[in-house]
Amino acid sequence: MSQGSVVIEEVARFDALAAGWWDPHGPMRPLHMMNPPRSAWVAQRVRRHLGEGAAILDVGCGAGLLAEALAQNGFAVTGLDAGSEVIAAARAHAEGQGLNLTYRQGTAEDLAAEGAKFQVVTALEIIEHVADPAAFLVSLRALLAPGGLLFLSTLNRTAKSYAVAKIGAEYILRLLPVGTHEWKKFITPVELGGLCRAAGLRLTDTAGLSYSPVQVGFKVSRDLSVNYLAMAVAD
Repeated sequence: MSQGSVVIEEVARFDALAAGWWDPHGPMRPLHMMNPPRSAWVAQRVRRHLGEGAAILDVGCGAGLLAEALAQNGFAVTGLDAGSEVIAAARAHAEGQGLNLTYRQGTAEDLAAEGAKFQVVTALEIIEHVADPAAFLVSLRALLAPGGLLFLSTLNRTAKSYAVAKIGAEYILRLLPVGTHEWKKFITPVELGGLCRAAGLRLTDTAGLSYSPVQVGFKVSRDLSVNYLAMAVAD
């Protein structure tokens, strides 16, 4: 069942994990490992194109891992998620930190209908969970000011991603709850570029986000075969 881009069952799945979201050894362990390199990649490009203090909307923010990291980098951040439990967990974790960070429960479509505009929109590890990726990108584009930047991350639909991100992460290593991902919903970089063009966005930068067993963590790389990051500009 879906409501706009939101799949109700997906929202419920992630809401159920809210209490353990900030536990680095809990169900969101892979996101904790990904967050330093992915937030640094985003922050570097925002500064390069827009300077300091840009206003960022983090769509599908969950309990706020990326939103907090970007706020700690000096950006004004609004976190948006359809789940009530994850938003409550995000607010509780941010309380008392003095960050320029606010949270709101809702969808990208809700905010776009209000005419809200941001210099930067991030939607990391979310497009593979929405009902209609093309419509979702149109909503994200509507939230961008002219010349604004959209940052995405997702999983490539390859044999390697099936082995590593689906079977390995969910069934063998148990890094993620079983059922977190549906491989057929993974999106190739070429497909993402086409979806961006159709939504009035120009894909300008991509990078891999690769797991290093030596470092027991993720690093930015040239390998897009499993996880990858992307930046698009609003035309």
